Amino acid sequence: MQIGPYILVNPTILAPMAGVTDLPFRKLCKKFGAAMAISEMLTSDHKLWHTQKSQKRMDHSDEPGVRWIQIAGSDPLQMAQAAKFNQEQGAQIIDINMGCPAKKVCNKAAGSALLAHPQLVRNILRAVIDATKVPITLKIRTGSDVENRNALDIAQIAEQEGISALSIHGRTRACRFNGYAEYETIRLVKQQTNIPIIANGDITSGMIAKQVLQSTQADALMIGRAAQGNPWIFNEINHYLTTGEQLASLKQEKVAEVLLQHISELHQFYGEYLGIRVARKHVGWYLSNHFQEKALKTTFNQINDKMNQLKFIQKIFADSPLAQAS
Repeated sequence: MQIGPYILVNPTILAPMAGVTDLPFRKLCKKFGAAMAISEMLTSDHKLWHTQKSQKRMDHSDEPGVRWIQIAGSDPLQMAQAAKFNQEQGAQIIDINMGCPAKKVCNKAAGSALLAHPQLVRNILRAVIDATKVPITLKIRTGSDVENRNALDIAQIAEQEGISALSIHGRTRACRFNGYAEYETIRLVKQQTNIPIIANGDITSGMIAKQVLQSTQADALMIGRAAQGNPWIFNEINHYLTTGEQLASLKQEKVAEVLLQHISELHQFYGEYLGIRVARKHVGWYLSNHFQEKALKTTFNQINDKMNQLKFIQKIFADSPLAQAS
């Protein structure tokens, strides 16, 4: 698959997730096989760009591979200005968010709320594409709700306006993350458009990845929640797609090594105070994947010193029966 001049080395992409896909996590997922990784969404409202949150979301220093930046908003002019600004800051691909179902985004008529307004979708796409020289991609859901699945209509608008690739999450805005993703709509869009299509939603293993590629005929896959606390899922999926075999699980000592490095990079990226707090959610996902004791997360969340965070992780993995057995 190709997006503008950029060719993916494999079909797996890290989905943009607010509060998750910061620079340390994107680097980690790329290290473990993600062909590309999209940043957290950045508001198009320039009045908010001075905040610490926005400043961190704009940070792509030393990021390996293609810098793929996502922007969100509902005003065509603001979106065009945000896209141009990010291009000037080094963005190589810009993604437009029309898939986020969060109320605080949709209440501002942005994210997936835009799917109910096709003409506004067209105006935003046209304004952004006219203002930039880098490839522009679009991320959507299948529609506003199950009675109003209009992904094909939006995809045809996107194709007419010159979008370089389209990502589709197999749920409507109303579905949020409930139930199961459906892939029939993605297949329909793929059959009736001529732009690269990226399938997203509930892709949690190599076997499911293969099934989704076969059923949708999509050009690539986007992995979101399944990568939380599990960044090596990209290697696992790519191995299965290539060989038809499941990759052996990482040994506990390797998991501990990755987690310790991840925490250290969060401390460095955000500074000690914020880094400690951001680490809590990532560690929570790792612990949920590798330990049954819920009390471990509670204990970790009470630690307010970066060195003690690291020492705690070292101890629980050293004490793990699985670590001792290996």
